[in-house]
Amino acid sequence: MTRPALIGDIGGTNARFALVTPGAFEPQHMLSLPCADYPGLVEAARDYLARVGWVGDDAPHEACLAFACPIDGDQIAMTNNHWRFSRREAELALGLSLFKAINDFTAQALGVPHVAAEELVEIQAGESVPNATRLVIGPGTGLGVAGLVPARDAWIPLPTEGGHATFAPTDEREENLLRHFRNRYGRVSVERILCGQGLVDLYLAHCSLKGAPPRHQRPAEITQAAESGDSIARDTLLRFLKILGDVCGDAALIMGARGGVYLCGGILPRLLDWLPQSRFREGFTAKGRMGAYTGAIPVQVVTAPWPGLLGAAEALHNHEVH
Repeated sequence: MTRPALIGDIGGTNARFALVTPGAFEPQHMLSLPCADYPGLVEAARDYLARVGWVGDDAPHEACLAFACPIDGDQIAMTNNHWRFSRREAELALGLSLFKAINDFTAQALGVPHVAAEELVEIQAGESVPNATRLVIGPGTGLGVAGLVPARDAWIPLPTEGGHATFAPTDEREENLLRHFRNRYGRVSVERILCGQGLVDLYLAHCSLKGAPPRHQRPAEITQAAESGDSIARDTLLRFLKILGDVCGDAALIMGARGGVYLCGGILPRLLDWLPQSRFREGFTAKGRMGAYTGAIPVQVVTAPWPGLLGAAEALHNHEVH
């Protein structure tokens, strides 16, 4: 019996684990576990392996896990949950001979080439330039940004912390929103707005600007209210997507992403009907003299449920990923 490898995509809210056969990319036994239910990585991984029956002498000896935080050195501290651990100690505790730890959007990027065509939804038509950089970006618990460059034998990921770039307003409404956010947070990054909590904060800001009492407290409630005709919720959702278009276009310019833009994360697949109604494409292409540049880049939403797991499987033995 071939011993599988452990792969995972660990976000601020959920830890997604799976097993993969060496040399393959198709995850097996996928489970999503709430991070809040475990004190740390080792306990969550052990519980997952116990649930799927790969423990003791059959336990994996190799693992590649993606984390929603910067990866540098031995200590890993999750950005949006309480997990803190030593990579070396986790490797020993889980009995691993190989343990790769990568950024979660590095995994998202590496997963994109393995996503089936039917799991991509076109937002903007365009021509993908061969051998050009691809941009992978998307809101979830935070805002992830990564690049992907084709090499001779493998894909090379470009990890970034682009979600923490400074938010730049483009009209009077956004200048008013910026003042609201600045009064609350001081410096305002794009992630302050373009994430699940950011959608809630953006709704509260709209309520404040319109002098209306807030009626919703969760992202799903705001989306449902918008669909039911709530004007403030609708304005919030459309503004969220317009700002996302601004940020994606800026990131495409910075990254030189003529290979295409891939929108990932847990939020956008639920907003597919809203994207064509929004000013996303206007924000993406409104780049002055570079409007034709961004206007020619294909933009697609990744609807595959767990692309980060595909990327972790790719990274396991990709020698360009350390």
